Amino acid sequence: MTSKPQKMPKVAKVKDKSPAELQITAEQLLREAKERELEIVPPPPRQKISDPEELQEYRLKKRKAFEDNIRKNRGNISNWIKYAKWEEEQQEIRRSRSVYERALDVDHRNITLWLKYAEMEMRNRQVNHARNVWDRAVTILPRANQFWYKFTYMEEMLKNIAGGRQIFERWMEWEPDEQAWLTYIKFELRYKELDRARTIYERFVYVHPEPKNWIKYAHFEENHGYIQSARRVYERAIQFYGDDHFDENLFIAFAKFEEGQKEHDRARAIYRYALDHMPKEKCLTLYNEYTRHEKKYGDKSSIDDVISSKRKFQYEEAVKVNPHDYDTWFDYVRMLEADGNVDLIRETYERAIACVPPIKEKRHWRRYIYLWIYYAVFEELSTKDMERARQVYQMCIRLIPHKIFTFAEIWLLYAKFEIRQKDLAAARKALGQALGMCPKHKLFRGYIDLEIKLREFDRCRKLYEKWAEFDPENCKMWIQFSTLEAMLNDDQRARGIYELAIAQPRLDMPEYLWKSYIDFEVEQEEWDNVRNLYERLLERTHHVKVWISYAKCEHSMPVEDNVVHARAVFQKANRVLRSCQEKEQRLMLLEAWKEFEEEFGDDASAGKVKQLMPRKVTRRRQVTTEDGSQARWEEYIDYIFPDDEAAKPSLLLLAKAKEWVKKQQEQSQEVPEVREEKDGYEESAVVDPNLDRDDSDVDVGSSSSESSSESEEEPQEKGIKGKVRERKRKTSSSSNSDKESPPVTSRKRERRKSSSSSSSSSSSSSSSEEDEKTPKKTERNSSKNSSDDRNEARKEDRRRSEKRYSGDIHDERSRSRSDRKKREYNERDRQEERRERRRRTPSDRD
Repeated sequence: MTSKPQKMPKVAKVKDKSPAELQITAEQLLREAKERELEIVPPPPRQKISDPEELQEYRLKKRKAFEDNIRKNRGNISNWIKYAKWEEEQQEIRRSRSVYERALDVDHRNITLWLKYAEMEMRNRQVNHARNVWDRAVTILPRANQFWYKFTYMEEMLKNIAGGRQIFERWMEWEPDEQAWLTYIKFELRYKELDRARTIYERFVYVHPEPKNWIKYAHFEENHGYIQSARRVYERAIQFYGDDHFDENLFIAFAKFEEGQKEHDRARAIYRYALDHMPKEKCLTLYNEYTRHEKKYGDKSSIDDVISSKRKFQYEEAVKVNPHDYDTWFDYVRMLEADGNVDLIRETYERAIACVPPIKEKRHWRRYIYLWIYYAVFEELSTKDMERARQVYQMCIRLIPHKIFTFAEIWLLYAKFEIRQKDLAAARKALGQALGMCPKHKLFRGYIDLEIKLREFDRCRKLYEKWAEFDPENCKMWIQFSTLEAMLNDDQRARGIYELAIAQPRLDMPEYLWKSYIDFEVEQEEWDNVRNLYERLLERTHHVKVWISYAKCEHSMPVEDNVVHARAVFQKANRVLRSCQEKEQRLMLLEAWKEFEEEFGDDASAGKVKQLMPRKVTRRRQVTTEDGSQARWEEYIDYIFPDDEAAKPSLLLLAKAKEWVKKQQEQSQEVPEVREEKDGYEESAVVDPNLDRDDSDVDVGSSSSESSSESEEEPQEKGIKGKVRERKRKTSSSSNSDKESPPVTSRKRERRKSSSSSSSSSSSSSSSEEDEKTPKKTERNSSKNSSDDRNEARKEDRRRSEKRYSGDIHDERSRSRSDRKKREYNERDRQEERRERRRRTPSDRD
């Protein structure tokens, strides 16, 4: 026995391809591979049998091994099959058959064992034994289709057709699956037995009554040329399923059969019968096939019928899912109106209007109310049934909850319908009922338009009066009422209506009303009335657009010196708008004035207006949040007008005087502060209240003109502040004189004497009297007299300055009594105090 080369075992695929921690060289891999080759053990040599005795010995040995394996594991069928197969190889058929029989005694329901047993008999041409095995197999296991298939195949290969037919008949008694019946039919067809095949089909469609099996039966008849038989099969199938179990595939196959036979009318009738008797949700494919058939073989009307029927089905499904989807109802009714079936259209309208919105809110009724409108229009225009249209309108009006909401459109349409029917009284009665139940602006407007078309102006006046009582704040109503009177050439009445309108305490759009009144007077060329209206309007508002319109109106008047009058209006507006908080309005006025002077004035007047144009600067301010805290800083654009800047120094002086008087009054009530003495100077401990003021308005874009004005204002500010500080020192010295001060050293006393020119003399004298009781009496008296003289002089100066400042303040108050100037004084005072704090030296701050 020759040895075969040993095959290498399959190596598993490497899943983890990441590098190993310990790397292996190629040399090591080759060495390990060589070592593995040495480990392969060659197979044992094949034994060569040379005489019958050795053969018997070998067979005995193998049988003993097989018997031992079977004895060890009797239920392992593979050992039995290997044993039987080995006996077959040894040409011991009887022994192999015996092994199979013993194995069947162990497990007679093993399909593989029966198959191997029968195949062994057939390989060895033991036909009767094979028939016996198959017969026993199908008897014991009749539901194992493999046995039947192989049994019939063996008989057919042996040309035993009758035997094969008998086997099929035995099989069919068990009513197997569809494929078994089809195999039997194919068996008969191979031998041209059509009648037998037809008989099998008759039994088959009742054992397995599915539509596809009926269709296969009909195709069998059609393929063999039996057209009438095929038609009868389809008809029997439809009768068999009845009206409750229709299947669209059966009807489609029947219709295609008739279509193949050129019977298009029959096919169309089948499609229509199916669509009429089957539920709509089960014939979607049927609709598509019907449409395809009509597009190929039908005319235009039939195609339209198919499409409309398909769309009807879709709409019916949609409204069944959501009956309150009024858009779907609109499309559905519109399609039906195109078909022209009046009864079906009315039925659909009745079904649609029966779907009343469940909630009484107007937004849910807006689409629903149009169903009633379309229904009434259909009855009026399409069917010409006026009485039915009137009933539709009346039913709709009774259905709407007018106490909650109403629809003016339905009232107006009903009134117009009655007018078309030449029943004016009914139309007026309907509109009057609407105004009594639910008055609305649209109802008043529609009723008035109707009466205007009928030239019933007295009724229009009455309706306008009712409208004015209902809503006196509506400016459009007053304007339309006045326009009606003006159209009727009743100017006095129109003017009276305008006067009544502007006298109302509240109006929704008063600017439109005043403009209409002014335009009316302009059309009448009553220029005095126009001026009077502008003056009355300016008493209520000082808006810049009113001033500009006033000026343009003055210029457009056909009188002499209209330019002068317009310029006077601009000048007056500029004076009035100085107190306006919104500087943009004043800027708009100046720009309009500048354009006016450039177009109608001369160079001198235009130059004067240019001198009034403001300077644009960028400022910063701190934003205040909702809770009152100070947030980020932001920049904004501010405008500085030349006339306001020119009056700034005098106003600043008056503001400083006012603040000085206020401080004097506060200091007279407060307890004097304790004076602190430092090296080289004395300073009052009174805290400046403006030091903690927020820097809420800082000019970050100031120009050279502002710096010059600041430098001019500094001396005045310093003079006032010096007097204020002197007053503070006097009050502090008087308070210190009342108290007992501690002893002071001689060094401090000498420093205080050397700085007596800048400090208060009264304080130094009092301190010297307490500390020096032993010096000469004459020196003390002389110093005391000199200090008294200085005090008297200072008091006289103070009285004169207070009188002068109080007189100036009195004059200023008499000249300016408005709150606007007071705010300007306070603002400028804060700005000057900030500049003063910036100019102070570090020693002063300490």
